[in-house]
Amino acid sequence: MTSILSTTAASTPSLFSGATSANPTASWLADTITAIQNDQNQGGLLGMLQDSGGDGSIDTFLGLSSGIATDLATIAQTSVTNAGSLVAQIAATNQQQAAVKKLQDSLDQQQPTVTPTNTLAPFIYLPDGTSIDTTNNIMTMPDGTQYDTTTGAKYVDPKSLIQMANGAYLNTTTNILTMPDGTEINTVTGLTVSVTA
Repeated sequence: MTSILSTTAASTPSLFSGATSANPTASWLADTITAIQNDQNQGGLLGMLQDSGGDGSIDTFLGLSSGIATDLATIAQTSVTNAGSLVAQIAATNQQQAAVKKLQDSLDQQQPTVTPTNTLAPFIYLPDGTSIDTTNNIMTMPDGTQYDTTTGAKYVDPKSLIQMANGAYLNTTTNILTMPDGTEINTVTGLTVSVTA
């Protein structure tokens, strides 16, 4: 027959070892001692009030004042360091933005392009009555026939042409109807002017 004490002791962990079936390495006694020590070294407002009592001696007061002065100096130095770092970062950003702007400005400046100027007069009049429009490159003969001076082809002002559905076109300036086969008919007289085909 087994006793209750032996069964309980064997099946449950020891109270003072702190081991449980869920956490076999925990020690409640060690945790309690740590909590007591942490309560004695409180920070913040409670820690300040705890240290304010002291023993009332000048030595304790000067020691606490020295510690506080050191803490305040550390805070001041940290704020100066942070401010200096911030100013340096802002200066670097401003310098980078100025360099980017200067580069963009230099890219935006375009070299002035030289535009060729027409050294000829806008119109040249020849002794036989022919005129040349040097701006539009059109030569007008004394009979009114116009030629494109760059291609040599007969020039017809596109505004004066009426296109027909069958491919014929009417020149309203000269009243000449040009048929699809090239036959030219004077629309005023009805006579054939020329046959090219």
